[in-house]
Amino acid sequence: MLYFHKELKKNLKSDYQIQKAVENEKYYKIENGLYSDKEYVNPLEIICKKHPNAIFTLDSAYYYYDLTDVIPDYFYLATKRSDSRINDINIKQIFVPNELFEFGKTQIMVENIKINIYDKERILIELIRKKNIIPFDYYKEIISNYRKIADKLDIYKIQQYISYYKNEASLYDTLMREVF
Repeated sequence: MLYFHKELKKNLKSDYQIQKAVENEKYYKIENGLYSDKEYVNPLEIICKKHPNAIFTLDSAYYYYDLTDVIPDYFYLATKRSDSRINDINIKQIFVPNELFEFGKTQIMVENIKINIYDKERILIELIRKKNIIPFDYYKEIISNYRKIADKLDIYKIQQYISYYKNEASLYDTLMREVF
């Protein structure tokens, strides 16, 4: 389990006791202000602890949903536009307008860790919106995998999500032409 410094200090009562616990390998210092009771911690667990309100999206979500076998170079996290910048070289932060942030938010288990992630319908819309900036082969791989699960997608949700974007008709047309 992961603990912030102040959580450990609440239990152990002082910085000295924390230092002794680390020396005795009861706890391990993962990074500044973050400790664990295990020596090795999954990076997903660290991200979820440090950024509990962030939502996995784009390349990370496509990979976790098995829509691609390409392992992302970064963890793609969506945050509200008003949130502060995440300073981590392993994370690509996507700022989402506050009014669109919660749409499609769900939780799944990945490597025995519960993560916040956008549902398949929401990331399908994001895929189509970013079609022109995604490598063509990568886009085709994900779209073809969406075609395989098209009957399991919630069309009502997709229509609801699309209605929040300016180019609603164009998105819907592309979606129908390429997936359904």
